[in-house]
Amino acid sequence: MRKSWQAAEVSAVRPETARSRTIRLRFPDAVTGIAGQHVDLRLTAGDGYQAVRSYSVAGWIPPDELEVTIEELKDGEVSPFLVNDLAPGDELEVRGPVGGWFTWTPDQEGPLQLIAGGSGVVPLMAMLRAHSGAGSAVPARLLYSVRGPEQVFYGSELAVIGQENPHVTVDFAYSREAPDGQPVGRLTREAVMRACFPPEDLPSVYVCGSTGFVEAVASWLVDAGHEAGRIRTERYGG
Repeated sequence: MRKSWQAAEVSAVRPETARSRTIRLRFPDAVTGIAGQHVDLRLTAGDGYQAVRSYSVAGWIPPDELEVTIEELKDGEVSPFLVNDLAPGDELEVRGPVGGWFTWTPDQEGPLQLIAGGSGVVPLMAMLRAHSGAGSAVPARLLYSVRGPEQVFYGSELAVIGQENPHVTVDFAYSREAPDGQPVGRLTREAVMRACFPPEDLPSVYVCGSTGFVEAVASWLVDAGHEAGRIRTERYGG
C-alpha cells in the first residue's frame, strides 16, 4: 500500500459504455492490492490548480499494472477529461491503492453477496475477478442494478463468468430498459431477496452505488434478518 504520490503511465484505454472507459495504469514498480480498494488520481492544470478524485480499482494485472473504470459525470471537473481525452502514453499522478474496510479476499469464509447500482459495480468486479483468479469455490452472487443494457459495465466478461463459473451467479435488474422482455423497474425489496443468499447462510455482503440505493438495499437486508455487521457499504454522490 503506497500513500505517497507517484507517476503512472496510461498503458491502454478501452470503452465500457458510451460514457465510460477503463484505463490501465502502469507503475514504475510492482503494484499489489486487495479487491475493493481505490486509488486517488491528481490532475494539475497549467495554472497550478489541482483536482484529486478517488476511483475504485477494477482489477490488477501483475506485476505492475492496475485498471480503473471511470464514468463521465455531467458537469464533472475531472471525469470528462479522463473519459474523453486521456490517451496511452500520458501520465497521471496516483496515490494508493488504499482502503481496508470495503475489501474481500479469497480466503474469507462463507458465501459472497455483491449488490451493485450503476458504476458501483467497479469494486465488486474486482472481487469477482479475485474470486475467479484464485479458483475459489466460495459461492458468489452478483445482483447488478442498471438503467439498461447499454449502461452495463464489463458485459462480455460478466456473461462468461456467469455461464462458465459454476460457483458464480450473475443477475441483472433493469430500471428503464430491459432485453428480451425482462421486467423493467426500480430495484425492489422482493427482487433483492430473490437474488440474494438468505440470512441463515451468513453471507458477506457488499453493496456499492449511489447513497439512496445503498441505504435502501442495506435497510432491506437488515429487515430481512441479515446481520448488520456482515454488510459492508460504499457509496458515491450526495
